[in-house]
Amino acid sequence: MGFPVWNFTKGRYRVRFSDAPQDVARCLSLRASVFRKDPQADDRDAFDARCCHVLIEDATSGQLVCCFRILPLASGAALPGSYAARSYDLTPLHGYTGKLLELGRFCIAAEVADPDVVRVAWGALTAYVDGEGIAMLIGCSSFPGINITSHMPVFEYLFRKHLGPDHWRPRRKARETVPLTLGAQDERNGSKHTFAAMPPLLRSYLLMGGWVSDHAVVDRDLDTLHVFTALEVSAIPETRKRLLRAVAG
Repeated sequence: MGFPVWNFTKGRYRVRFSDAPQDVARCLSLRASVFRKDPQADDRDAFDARCCHVLIEDATSGQLVCCFRILPLASGAALPGSYAARSYDLTPLHGYTGKLLELGRFCIAAEVADPDVVRVAWGALTAYVDGEGIAMLIGCSSFPGINITSHMPVFEYLFRKHLGPDHWRPRRKARETVPLTLGAQDERNGSKHTFAAMPPLLRSYLLMGGWVSDHAVVDRDLDTLHVFTALEVSAIPETRKRLLRAVAG
C-alpha cells in the first residue's frame, strides 16, 4: 500500500508498521480479545484494508502487547472517508488544509500493565508524524461499557477543561449520543482520580493539548462510549516533542 515503514526497538519493546496479512490477523485477534472479549470474534471492518497497522511486541518473546491502525488523510476534505465520519458530522473540519492522521482501534493486551507501552506507541507516531508532515491527529477515544452514569464525572471534566474550539468541533450525527455535561459540573470532578479514570491514550492526547467533541457516541456493537478526539501537532509543547522524538531516535 506504499506506507512508509518505521521499525525500531526501545527497551523491551519492538515496534513494526505493517500491512502484511499475517500481521493484520494478529492485530485482529488482539482487538477482538480487548473490544469483544473473545479472541476468536470477528473485529474486521472495511477500514482495515486501507490502513497501516502498528504492532508493539515484546522484543524477547514476540508477544503482541499493543496494536493500532493509522489512516493518513491529505486534508480535511478527505474526512468524509474516515472512520470517525461514520459517527460524527465533521463538516467544520472539512476546510482544514493540513495533513491529518486518523488513529484507531488502539488496544493493549489485558495482562500488560506497563505504562511504557503507551510511551513507545507515541514514539512510533512521532516518527510517522515528523516524516510525513502530519498537522493534526484525530480519532475516537473509547470508554468501556455504555453505562452513561459511570462515565459522567469524566465526561463533565472533559466538557469543562478540554472541549474543542467552536469552529472545528464536530456536530451530532449518530443516532445515539450523550452530551458531555448534564449540568452538574462539580469542580471535584477535576481530581487526579477523574483524570486517571480516562483511557490511557486519551490522557496522552490531553496532556499534549488535545481536545474532544461536546458529546459521546453510544457504540452498542463494541459496548463502548466514545468521544471524537483531535490534537494539533503545533500545540504539543516543545519539551514533550523532544521527549517523544528521543523514544524513536
